[in-house]
Amino acid sequence: MAKLEIFGQPLPHMPWQERQGQRGVMWRDTANPIIPRDLLPTSNSIFNSAVVPFAEGFAGVFRCDDTNRRMALHVGFSDDGVLWHINEQPLRFECDNEEIGQWVYGYDPRVCRIGERYYVTWCNGYHGPTIGVAWTDDFVTFHQMENAFLPYNRNGVLFPRKINGHFAMLSRPSDTGHTPFGDIFYSESPDLVFWGRHRHVMSPAPFEVSAWQCMKIGAGPIPIETSEGWLIFHHGVLHSCNGYVYSFGSSLLDLEQPWKVIARSGPYLISPQMPYECVGDVPNVCFPCAALHDPATGRVAVYYGCADTVTSLAYGYIPEIIAFTKETNIEP
Repeated sequence: MAKLEIFGQPLPHMPWQERQGQRGVMWRDTANPIIPRDLLPTSNSIFNSAVVPFAEGFAGVFRCDDTNRRMALHVGFSDDGVLWHINEQPLRFECDNEEIGQWVYGYDPRVCRIGERYYVTWCNGYHGPTIGVAWTDDFVTFHQMENAFLPYNRNGVLFPRKINGHFAMLSRPSDTGHTPFGDIFYSESPDLVFWGRHRHVMSPAPFEVSAWQCMKIGAGPIPIETSEGWLIFHHGVLHSCNGYVYSFGSSLLDLEQPWKVIARSGPYLISPQMPYECVGDVPNVCFPCAALHDPATGRVAVYYGCADTVTSLAYGYIPEIIAFTKETNIEP
């Protein structure tokens, strides 16, 4: 069997903590939540946020709902990826188009480095939720582009390199509210403005097969390229008698045709079990939005929002997660 190759920039200084007696393929940082809800003087909650390596440390775009309960994005910086300084003033995008650039709301960002630019995608308010796109090279000035899709859409996640010569994105078409459905789709673009070649990727699983992801699913962090395929972490939702329960698992997608699923985990990797995941503004939520990984060691650290209130870290080894995904595969 060929040795697993993991691609990406070396990141030996990424956040990391060993299992310390915890069971499971992935495990939680014992200091969770690493970002409290009130880190800013005006923040009601800080969750569902994106982090990338930047300069000698890390930068991120954070969802910070304020005490008016307005959904805003803020920039943050960290030396170690655990202790964060988040700007008190919300991020404001520069945009040549006054209509597109009019701020309504923004939430659940992702950040993807492609070449020398860092691209931000987020759920942008434009006659309903859609996917905003912007780029920066310094995390100071952000240039907003056209929205990727018509309303209604969420969970726009770019791939870290072009595929077949095109930019590529996963998304989850939705509706105006708390969508009671949701499949993952793949789209391509020559210029990050015009999107097409839409392909279906995954549907929710049948309840009797994998109940934690039976109502809706959505892509989480930026896909990680490996010789086995694109490793993605995706959230899934169970509609229980007490409301929605958000967990996350893993899938492998074909490298050159990412709409083709190689394997998809049946069991979840992380599900709401700790008090900070079960109790908050929206109980029972583990929602991944970012991942850091080091190819040499196979380590991965996933940032995930907890109960729509705080931000936590979970760790794992990519070879173990891939093996788990294949061994528990529910795809036909």
